[in-house]
Amino acid sequence: MRAARLIRMVLLLQSRPAMTAAELARELEVSERTVTRDAQALSEAGVPVYADRGRAGGYRLVGGYRTHLTGLARTEAEALFLSGLPSALREMGLEDAGSAARLKVSAALLPSLRDASDSAARRFHLDAPGWYQEPVTPELLPAVAEAVWGDRIVRARYRRGSAGDEVERELAPYGLVLKAGVWYVCARVGDDFRVYRIDRFSSVTVSGERFERDEGFDLPGFWDERAAQFARSILRDGVTVRVSPEGVRRLPYTMDRSAVRDALEAAGPPDAEGWLTLALRVESMEVAYSQLLGLGPESEVLEPAALRERFAAAAERLRELYR
Repeated sequence: MRAARLIRMVLLLQSRPAMTAAELARELEVSERTVTRDAQALSEAGVPVYADRGRAGGYRLVGGYRTHLTGLARTEAEALFLSGLPSALREMGLEDAGSAARLKVSAALLPSLRDASDSAARRFHLDAPGWYQEPVTPELLPAVAEAVWGDRIVRARYRRGSAGDEVERELAPYGLVLKAGVWYVCARVGDDFRVYRIDRFSSVTVSGERFERDEGFDLPGFWDERAAQFARSILRDGVTVRVSPEGVRRLPYTMDRSAVRDALEAAGPPDAEGWLTLALRVESMEVAYSQLLGLGPESEVLEPAALRERFAAAAERLRELYR
């Protein structure tokens, strides 16, 4: 543990002209007293760490000293390509690898380029979860991530759907996907590829057995195809509505975007009031009720009759409330 910290301290000093004890303590997550002891240990080991005294003092490497420890390990190299996703790295258990990779790359760069990492971080940040959602990291995500990076077979218990029935599966995990704050693993089961929500795993055992990866597998392409299939599969019902121009503008924010797009493409010309009649695919009548209710007076349900009656009753209750 201390050896890794000493190496990291050298890389930090190599990537910057000088650092104060407080800055080093913050980066290394230790006390300033520990920084002083580590600097002394490095000096005794032959690393030319020089301490400038005084209020503006700090630590620096003397004489352009360069360490030869900048070679990236595989996990560090892989984590480097995810370095713009700090929360995802942390949740997968790769935060330390990503930090080490950035330090090694920074140490190997020319002095004029060493601020590139900080410059990029100040200009780009990805916040994956949607608004009004509290992201929850699945407890078993680091184990699944370990199996993905190592191409290792996973034996898992998985809760299926709302019924909560558990099944046992042996998976070859090919890739991880973070969608709207929810983690999924794309895995091969037998000859098929499937998608599993990681928060539905009740147990995960990473075996020592490796699987042979199909190099032709395209994770982004596979995910796009399955996501589109899933969106189509849950839209099992249909409603017919009249929608005002304002309602048309708001529709994509209340209902499935692909269903809205298909309905608009199939719609005829607007009526005399500028309203469109749309045949919308929906998940269920209950879901359609909650979604269309958000449009208020900008939509009118035409069919089915039972849903129209429900909206009429809701409108009457609202009228009584606001009299």
